Amino acid sequence: MADTRWLDEGEQRTWRTFLAAVRLLEGELDRQLRRDSGMPHAYYQALAMLSEAPGGELTMTELARLLRSSPSRLSHAATRLEEEGLIRRFKRPADRRTTIAALTPRGLEALRAAAPGHVHEVRRVLFDTLTDEQVRQLRAISESMLGALDPRGERFRYDDPDGTVRQD
Repeated sequence: MADTRWLDEGEQRTWRTFLAAVRLLEGELDRQLRRDSGMPHAYYQALAMLSEAPGGELTMTELARLLRSSPSRLSHAATRLEEEGLIRRFKRPADRRTTIAALTPRGLEALRAAAPGHVHEVRRVLFDTLTDEQVRQLRAISESMLGALDPRGERFRYDDPDGTVRQD
């Protein structure tokens, strides 16, 4: 492609460094949760999203959207979470097509038990390595990327009081 804007050396290094950091961050958070709480990061995120939803319930479609997960991948995770008694799935009598996922008391207990270690690890590997200015820059960079990746804001529902995106 003659009109391709190839990455220069600095951009290429930034891109590869960013990818490595994201992959290592995801892996580290998953290892910490599995080690300390016996659950993968994906399960923790599902429980967290349900805990923040009104009544601790979301449709499976909405939960998949919030987690940026495929319905089949979420269905597999939900089966495991349900087997462990952390969520329950049901259909509303008025709408038999839609499946609802609900956080159980046991799921909320598991989330509360896992949260301190998770937050400690997020602080250790991310926030404690950055200055306050770098945290502000990272947020601005992330919001800019979200603007390109999700221009209609369909994948994110929860906002801080100042109107910006809030995620786990």
